[in-house]
Amino acid sequence: MNIEWYPGHMTRARRMMQENIKLIDIVIELVDARLPLSSKNPDIDKLAAGKARLLVINRKDMADDAVTNRWADYYRSKGFSVLCVDSKSGAGVRKVTGMVQEACREKIERDRRRGIRNRPLRAMVVGIPNVGKSTFINRLIGKNSAAVGNKPGVTRGKQWIKLSKTIDLLDTPGILWPKFEDQAVGMRLAVSGSISDDILDKTEMALYLIGYLKSSYPGVLEQRYGITVSGNDAADLEAIALARKCLAAGGAADMDRMAALLVDEFRTLKLGRISLEMPPEAGSGDE
Repeated sequence: MNIEWYPGHMTRARRMMQENIKLIDIVIELVDARLPLSSKNPDIDKLAAGKARLLVINRKDMADDAVTNRWADYYRSKGFSVLCVDSKSGAGVRKVTGMVQEACREKIERDRRRGIRNRPLRAMVVGIPNVGKSTFINRLIGKNSAAVGNKPGVTRGKQWIKLSKTIDLLDTPGILWPKFEDQAVGMRLAVSGSISDDILDKTEMALYLIGYLKSSYPGVLEQRYGITVSGNDAADLEAIALARKCLAAGGAADMDRMAALLVDEFRTLKLGRISLEMPPEAGSGDE
């Protein structure tokens, strides 16, 4: 599957971010805890060069805790301030204000030396589509100010939001990058729901997921579906369909319907808390 999804509004959003970055003191970037590297837009690092950074690992409730903690350590080693949150429940979100102040401490001290006091810090909130930015902001400010949706790309225009007397937020539309050099990145984004399902082949997504689960979370498929896995992912999908009685006319396995169901069960945690990628090993040179 050759995955590319870069609607026109993303080009406009990127241009808007470039125009506004000079106004910003700190960039708050959200990534998905299930795929903290694949959901991190490499273009953001270029746009935010020289700015304070806070990386918010969102949806920690959906990912493997041990793996998420390793990812947090990995990004701290890269110089990021890191906070793991669950925006839906609000867990961890209240720490954001203090972490922004801490990350911008040098900026605040520099302003004080110049006689500038009480100027709010300006933070830009960025992330790929459907990473939970609007829910995060709503939790942060305590009311429904940003548009929330369950489809990629809902927030399309910039919004300035007063978080407190000390911090103003600039919300931005979710943007991907124009081309995935590694198609596995595109596949992980697809499985997690960050790319519109309308352009994807659910069967390929399900086969990818089956292969990944067998290698990284052995026993999950057997426990959930009561099957014995084989060395053939397509045969395993068929076995799951038969076990779930997901059948087409004549009693054959309905592979397409089962593929869609499998992806949905991953997204709704029926397979458990699964991380779709592991951090690079120390000294590997990745990222």
